[in-house]
Amino acid sequence: MHADSWRRHYRGAYSDAFLDGDVVADRRSVWSSRLSDPSGSATVVAEDDTGLAGFVHVVFDEDGRWGSLIDNLHVVEHRRRMGLGTALLSRAAQAVAERASGRAMYLWVLEQNTAAQQFYRALSGTCVEKAPVSPPGGVPSRLAGSPAKLRFTWPDASLLAQTDGRRGVPTTRRTTP
Repeated sequence: MHADSWRRHYRGAYSDAFLDGDVVADRRSVWSSRLSDPSGSATVVAEDDTGLAGFVHVVFDEDGRWGSLIDNLHVVEHRRRMGLGTALLSRAAQAVAERASGRAMYLWVLEQNTAAQQFYRALSGTCVEKAPVSPPGGVPSRLAGSPAKLRFTWPDASLLAQTDGRRGVPTTRRTTP
């Protein structure tokens, strides 16, 4: 699912050769590492009768200034615009409010992903910074040109945790403590 989402939304920022080839192996390696040592993080998945519908991964207290990092938020294409992304982000915010030392949280989004930016703004996220995209796995050839990313922040995750995205939301569960 993660690789499929990157193929759909990261084209133009990441090289076609990477997205059409190594992206699955790269994501499998990243997730194997994350799930084998989940300390300091949480992953929440959403499932429906067809299987995995979406997920969010948060790294607690990742940055001294900006707080906990929402490292991934992805929803399968047929479940988009049904409240699932809102519910997942709300669950991540709940986890931050419960487990992080601070209440702030943030994420990075590709500058080209204007739909995601609108979504984050609708949930009171504030764009505070623009930076170059780091190449996946540290391999520069995996980038297409010099893409940029934007940092969106929420100073108090507990407010976002109260957001109700229940409409059309399948069962969610935490996969890491």
